[in-house]
Amino acid sequence: MDTKYVLGINFLHSDSSACIFVDNTLLVASEEERFSRIKHTSSFPFNAINFCLNEAKIDISKINYIAVNTNPFGRISKKILFLIKNLSAIKISLLSLSNTKKKFNLLDLISSLDKKNKFIGKIKFIDHHQAHIASSLYFSNFSECANLSIDGFGDFASSAIGYYQNDRLNIHKRINFPHSMGIFYQALTQFLGFRSYGDEYKLMGLSSYGKPKYFNELSRILKKTQEGFELNLKYFLHHKEKIFEINDQGQYIYKNLFSNNLIKLLGKERMPNEEISQKHLDLAKSVQAVYEDVLFHLIDSVYEKYSTDFLTISGGCAMNSVANGKILKNSNFKKIYISPNPGDGGGSIGSASIVVKDSSKNKKIFVKNYSYLGPEYSNDHIFRVIEEKKLKNNYLVQKMNFQHLYSYVAKEITKEKVIGWFQGRAEWGPRALGNRSILADPRNANIKDLINLKIKRRESFRPFAPSILKEFVKDWFEEDSDVPYMSEVNIIKEHKRVFIPGVTHIDGSGRLQTVTKEQNEHYYNLITEFDKLTGVPMLLNTSFNENEPIVNNPVEAINCYERTDMDLLILGNWVIQR
Repeated sequence: MDTKYVLGINFLHSDSSACIFVDNTLLVASEEERFSRIKHTSSFPFNAINFCLNEAKIDISKINYIAVNTNPFGRISKKILFLIKNLSAIKISLLSLSNTKKKFNLLDLISSLDKKNKFIGKIKFIDHHQAHIASSLYFSNFSECANLSIDGFGDFASSAIGYYQNDRLNIHKRINFPHSMGIFYQALTQFLGFRSYGDEYKLMGLSSYGKPKYFNELSRILKKTQEGFELNLKYFLHHKEKIFEINDQGQYIYKNLFSNNLIKLLGKERMPNEEISQKHLDLAKSVQAVYEDVLFHLIDSVYEKYSTDFLTISGGCAMNSVANGKILKNSNFKKIYISPNPGDGGGSIGSASIVVKDSSKNKKIFVKNYSYLGPEYSNDHIFRVIEEKKLKNNYLVQKMNFQHLYSYVAKEITKEKVIGWFQGRAEWGPRALGNRSILADPRNANIKDLINLKIKRRESFRPFAPSILKEFVKDWFEEDSDVPYMSEVNIIKEHKRVFIPGVTHIDGSGRLQTVTKEQNEHYYNLITEFDKLTGVPMLLNTSFNENEPIVNNPVEAINCYERTDMDLLILGNWVIQR
């Protein structure tokens, strides 16, 4: 039987990406920004596609299907009906037509990948929210479950609700443009002075410092309905005019999504460099509280419809880890699953997995480790880079066997050292999960300021994550959760907070990552050595970067190390120190 290859891609949304399935097995995946070094780019993922093809050891002519996480042919009647009712939105429709034209140019883009070998397979366009759902659903191991996708917009909808049973996914309800929880959160993120695409996590981090004093006001903007939610459109502009441009690097540059009515309701907006006041903290808390209130209402309606114990959540809003950590407490679901890359980047895997299942007799999807699907580099490759960059002229460079390496690095961390940790395959998604991470001692109350001073140079209110050995979660957190992808913020037990101030947020919470030996042996062994020295089975973890995409290869790791004050750099078995 001939091997089948499916190439999945996300483009025309931010975080363009590619993945490849060999028969039913997901082999590799990566976002384009890891190669182009342009954050959140929507440019066609030439580099990511070439990486996938190289890893599969094939050229484009061997690909049977290309799956794209959008469907230009879908939901036409909904779009026409909206236009008839909203003639002022003609600019939006012209933008939609422009994007559709780009989708039809996909074959030209694919052809430019390889001048010698021609793509002769089929292109499959997959509904945006169906792809979102699939990116979590088919990796959840749930045989029956409810499914929820929530984001800004995709294929004229902001949310989709479905049910999976007897190996079939049926989407029963969508919440259509212009109503969107993602737009609500993004607009208020802009209002609070965070204007770049993807800045919502800053509002989320800020929210723990405030009180929900503006809950009633904001509840007028995002309102619950019988089976979902709607926006009060007088506070928004996205349904009336084009609200973004795409620059020459493929980045979405958004105008204000909110109207002057929001300023009348809440007062003056915060400017980007303006000092953060208590009012801003309270607004952030209120935004998060209203978002959670509506989310839990939506989840309740999903449970009432399906009465199952299991729920998958996908879409950009599934990155709201503060809300995610409260879902089980505030709903009747017993277990939730969120993929490591639930946003648009993950749509490449979602669309490809749908095509794989539709074109295969074997319905099961396989992946060795969903957390880590990017490039990896051998110790020999790392050594060649060390030689080429002449690092031995300026640094102490040593090679250690791993058992020695774990104990050495753990001991250095106890000495307030900040470590760049580079191992194995790069992570899939926006979180550093122990292969492209900066590590430090969670017991150090000053470590946040130290890392921000030495490396990150970012806002002081943004927290760092505790990576904890899974078997110790129940001893340190109020909920005994399994959170391998850092997708939930949970409450640290009150009597434990004093021991780990470096990763305890002001409200007593932490965005944890649970670590097992099966998922990441090197990281697990390092944390185990640190536990032996300190009695604390966790490390402080933040992404290995400095105002850039997470480092992807050894050269980028070395460059980041050299331009910051990081103390040690670990590349595979190699230890580099000043």
